[in-house]
Amino acid sequence: MQAVFLDFGSVSTGGDLDLTPLHSALADLRVYDVTPDELVDERIAGQEIVLLNKAEITRQRIEANPQLKLIALTATGVNNVDVEAARERGVAVCNIRDYCTASVAQHVFATLLALTHSIREYDQALKAGAWQKGEQFTLLNYPIRELAGRTLGIVGYGVLGQAVARIGEAFGMQVLVARRPGSDSADGRMSLDALLPLVDVLTLHCPMTDATRGLIGARELALMRRDAVLINTARGGLVDAEALAFALRHGQIGGAAIDVLTQEPPVDGNPLLAADLHNLIVTPHTAWAAQESRQRAIDELSANVRDFLAGGRRGRVV
Repeated sequence: MQAVFLDFGSVSTGGDLDLTPLHSALADLRVYDVTPDELVDERIAGQEIVLLNKAEITRQRIEANPQLKLIALTATGVNNVDVEAARERGVAVCNIRDYCTASVAQHVFATLLALTHSIREYDQALKAGAWQKGEQFTLLNYPIRELAGRTLGIVGYGVLGQAVARIGEAFGMQVLVARRPGSDSADGRMSLDALLPLVDVLTLHCPMTDATRGLIGARELALMRRDAVLINTARGGLVDAEALAFALRHGQIGGAAIDVLTQEPPVDGNPLLAADLHNLIVTPHTAWAAQESRQRAIDELSANVRDFLAGGRRGRVV
């Protein structure tokens, strides 16, 4: 079957991933690192299988390609594909799951430890000569806090949330789980309003839906402890960026680590990119991006394609 991978460069850089499993499944595969939106129509024309990460496949594009049989994503989210149009046209849609759990959980604690141990501040002080000029064997200019005995709050208790919980427990943290808005699950879980005043760390691992959009805004931040840390590796729209910037700037919470923004890349700017937010770590959507996770994404994509060609439904959304 004729196939095209529209945006391999969003998964790989410098040829660091092995595409052999994919090429073995698809002998006639064209791979592009980047496909600007204005070239998508041209590159999917005549293709029976379209592989992608973030490129947009609209209803118009699906309807213009009656030969299209499969749209396969190297991601869990399918918001960039018109799933209903695919269903109407009998086009299969596959996604992948649980491929980056270890990377995301590791990132959560990497940023949390950087904040609670003032890693950046001490590194900068050393490079500025503060240690060399110090009167003691150590510097104690910035606060350091242990995680043991502190309370970790989790919103979104799927595979990712549970992985984070296990690491938190290994650090000696108490874990509380919030009842996610829009979810029916309530077993042992607290309302978000009840949980927020109790936690030292709040980490988000839930999808963005109508119920969770703006989940953490000015009201929720006001309920948190003044030394609490917020971590978001899920979706940018879960957090009101203006409200978070205000809370950080005015000491309403102790710090935050943000890996996702509402616009990526943030070409139109974002309040969380302000240079004066010293108690904030912003990373460019890299929590998922350990090399092992990205290779796993390709391997899972390849397995979905092979299964589809064999008549199966592995990874199928439609």
